[in-house]
Amino acid sequence: MATIRREIRIKADPEQVWAAVRDVGAIHERLTPGMVTDTKMDGDTRLVTFAHGPVARELIVSLDDVSRRFAYSVIESSLPMTHHHAVFEVDPDGPGCTLLIWTADVFPHEVAGAVRELMTKGGEDIKRTLEAG
Repeated sequence: MATIRREIRIKADPEQVWAAVRDVGAIHERLTPGMVTDTKMDGDTRLVTFAHGPVARELIVSLDDVSRRFAYSVIESSLPMTHHHAVFEVDPDGPGCTLLIWTADVFPHEVAGAVRELMTKGGEDIKRTLEAG
């Protein structure tokens, strides 16, 4: 299993960042509008449509307002994964700043490069979107 971790420093208050992260049905508007074109909720799952075409089905595992932690798992994807579990953690990082930690465990190892690329692009979009307000 491969673990991929991204630390994204954002010039925005943690409450603002958490409000966007916890809005799990609106990532195409609030977090990654350049990368994700649509998000549809279906009970505890969401369908995420990416700009380059693929759709992923993700299970919402937990959403914890106290610790500002969100966990999800990709259960259907165009990538040949047998396991995917990811977590967003929102932590203060000085006055008016946030450290967003995005960690994913994926299997098999061969898909780690593709997931790493998606997380890098997604992190850039998240930073740009949240800093723009």
